[in-house]
Amino acid sequence: MSAACQVADRHFRAPPAKDPIYADFLLSICKQHEVSIVVPTVDTELMALALARKMFSAEGIHIIVSDADFIRDCRDKRRTASLFREKGIETPQLIDKLAPSFPAFVKPYDGSLSADTYLLRRAEDVQSHHLANERLLFMEYVDPEEHDEYTVDMYYDMSHRLVCAVPRRRITVRGGEINKGVTRKDVLLPLIRQKLSQIDGVRGCINAQFFVSRDGKRTVALEINPRFGGGYPLSYRAGANYPRWIIAEYLQQTPMIYWDEWEDDLLMLRYDDEILVQNYVN
Repeated sequence: MSAACQVADRHFRAPPAKDPIYADFLLSICKQHEVSIVVPTVDTELMALALARKMFSAEGIHIIVSDADFIRDCRDKRRTASLFREKGIETPQLIDKLAPSFPAFVKPYDGSLSADTYLLRRAEDVQSHHLANERLLFMEYVDPEEHDEYTVDMYYDMSHRLVCAVPRRRITVRGGEINKGVTRKDVLLPLIRQKLSQIDGVRGCINAQFFVSRDGKRTVALEINPRFGGGYPLSYRAGANYPRWIIAEYLQQTPMIYWDEWEDDLLMLRYDDEILVQNYVN
């Protein structure tokens, strides 16, 4: 019942990514079908495959995933904020939940897809579970009426150097994923090239989230997803062909150089589509 399985060349029933046998199962599939590159795209499999990267490498198989320490930094938003601050990039101020100021934004330090997030505009909005849940962080509310939200698809080579960065303004978001967006060269690129040109342990595509004030005077970094982001098809259509670069770098030993000739002001408008399966029998 997976749409992707209907259009993929091959598909396999796999154990959950958190199952201890997941990496071994995936390795056996790769060896059986002579797979040379694995690109994880789901948060739950990133750590398992980062820890298994050397095991795959010994079999001549490249897993395009960052080091485990970096993934830990990305999965815990407290550690992500520390990483940004070490690079000289501002992050939202944390608020003491026992003596909060308002408005405050509440989110899990290890959450994703905008789940379990709350906007508290006044003291009366604070509920007991907000205070009791140790996973919830209270932080400064960055008002979207005064800021534009950007996500940036960044490619790092095997030496952890920045090769490309495509900022895209999120016009509409659905389910935590960009639904309408546009590429922008005039925002964020100078900061990213200056501050994030090298990140230890990073390889392949990562996706970072920023807010930029409408007057351009403030940039605030929120989080990093150490994988391809859901809006990457926009960057791809703009010319940032990261899958081709992965093949060139890891299979053809092609040196990577910085590249920013992607298409500016390219607008993406998403819509739902369907996969039809003939002769289906339940």
